[in-house]
Amino acid sequence: MRSEEFYIESFLEYLLDVRGYSDATVETYEIALRQMAEVSHFYEESGEWVLDITPFRFTIVKNSKKTIVKKLSAVRSFVAYLEDQCHLSVKLIADESIKVPQSLPKPIEERYIVEVLAKADLEEKLLISMLYGLGLRISELSTLKLEDIKENWIQIHGKGSKVRELPLLQELKRLIGLYRDSYVPKKYLFEKGNAPMNAAQLRYKLTKCFKREGLKATPHQLRHSFATHLLDHGARIADVSELLGHETMATTQIYTKLGSVKKMQEYMKAHPLADIKHHPSEE
Repeated sequence: MRSEEFYIESFLEYLLDVRGYSDATVETYEIALRQMAEVSHFYEESGEWVLDITPFRFTIVKNSKKTIVKKLSAVRSFVAYLEDQCHLSVKLIADESIKVPQSLPKPIEERYIVEVLAKADLEEKLLISMLYGLGLRISELSTLKLEDIKENWIQIHGKGSKVRELPLLQELKRLIGLYRDSYVPKKYLFEKGNAPMNAAQLRYKLTKCFKREGLKATPHQLRHSFATHLLDHGARIADVSELLGHETMATTQIYTKLGSVKKMQEYMKAHPLADIKHHPSEE
């Protein structure tokens, strides 16, 4: 067995047994590393191991940028394992980063959300209003307990066990009150039987509600809409970042890019010169 094959086997076992990665995740790592090992050069030089993945980079050049990023990430994790766990000094060649273009989110226009809300039943109204009024993730709404809803604040348990407190709009307070009186939930805001409705159940209710009005919508789009519309109406990016539960403002800045694109489109439509079909002839 070649040295790189031995270390790859060892690394995969480490991911399974020590790091507790799922079989599917380890299989993804294995596919990338086997492909890398087939064409790359792994050798020792002057007391240091060298891993030259230049041929591997040529092999995967036609993959999507996201796939390339994932495969390079697997290689970097492997090298980190060699250095940290096997105490080898490894020089990685041809490890330049690939920039993945960030796709801009597509918010739902305010007027469409208002139209759907006007025709929704009580449960649908509350579902839409919680996602759009608070910018929640669908997973956060699914696990929202009644005890986390205070008089004027609501406590959200987000990613990485991080907790944030959000102010309750008067309309949301009114809807929550009506909903609790009608549906009498016991522990979670949205329940089915004695268990919370899961994300898939809530997502289905939401998409069905918008579909009735001929619109496609996802919970994530409503979260995007929450952020975009706040920024469009003058909210500070730092405040929106905090409301969304983002770790850094850099994550929130994608919405400012969206606002810039929208403003440019509106400018191109509104400017007097935009309507001129031809240049006036010079006299």
